[in-house]
Amino acid sequence: MASPPTPAWPGRFRLDPGRERPGAVAAGVRAVAAPEAGQSPQPAHSAADSPAPNTERLAGGVANRGRVFRIGQTVHRPQAPFPAATHALLKHLDAVGFSSAPRLLATDGDSEVLSWIPGQAAQTPLPSWALGDAALVSVALLLRRFHDAVASFDPTGHHWPDERVPAPYRWPTISHNDIHPGNIIFSDGRAIGLVDFDLAGPGSPIWDLAAAARCWCPLLSDEDVPNSVVDRRFERFALLLDAYGLAGHARVEVAEALLDNQEWTFRIVVDNVMRGHLGFQHYWNSVAGRAERGHRWLTERRQDLIAAVR
Repeated sequence: MASPPTPAWPGRFRLDPGRERPGAVAAGVRAVAAPEAGQSPQPAHSAADSPAPNTERLAGGVANRGRVFRIGQTVHRPQAPFPAATHALLKHLDAVGFSSAPRLLATDGDSEVLSWIPGQAAQTPLPSWALGDAALVSVALLLRRFHDAVASFDPTGHHWPDERVPAPYRWPTISHNDIHPGNIIFSDGRAIGLVDFDLAGPGSPIWDLAAAARCWCPLLSDEDVPNSVVDRRFERFALLLDAYGLAGHARVEVAEALLDNQEWTFRIVVDNVMRGHLGFQHYWNSVAGRAERGHRWLTERRQDLIAAVR
């Protein structure tokens, strides 16, 4: 049997055993058992793997790739890895009137049923309609509304994902922790929905804004940025923080968090590649080069990024 592909440069993004509990499962996925001889590694089974008739399999995703379905105005998917915490968060958001997150409707074994948010998710590389300044501003405004809504949620007493946000960015509040284009829903060119809370846990607005800047400005190497915005990355970074309403030294904190955020994100990916998770293997094959180039660009332009938002 062929071995799973090994990342070309795993050292930088491999999990540091000293930072997490031994045997901890990376946030967003269940553990994948080592395959027996003659078998291929597969994600853990869920009732969502066997959808009812007349359903639409939703594209995208990594941890749950191919296992999320729309049935009418509902979404059926594997339960979040830490369902009690995630469901408490979703119920809080619903209770305080944050209508841009899916509502928890039901659970069924190892599956959950959420409300459907009509619209279109962006994917990477960003399509032209997602590269305008209006789209970027709408992402900032969506994040601000989310952070305002979650500020009154008490995260204590819940078991959150094991892959914790680094301590300097882990405040006594919740952040989404996965502001990937595929997790933001657009309608008429405006960000109106935030989905996939599997990685949500104690963090900070600083952490979410660092992820948003990387993905949406986007803060990548020249060759990976569309020509329409390649010369405006620093300007768009400042615009994102302006639209969010971030002021003072907190803006510099976002710039300083960019590299840590990128490394944290890809440690999760690489850890699951090494475990044999097919969804993460597929994703890593498509982004490994871009991640390496992006890491180098963020390192080289760190001071420029800080200066852009002062």
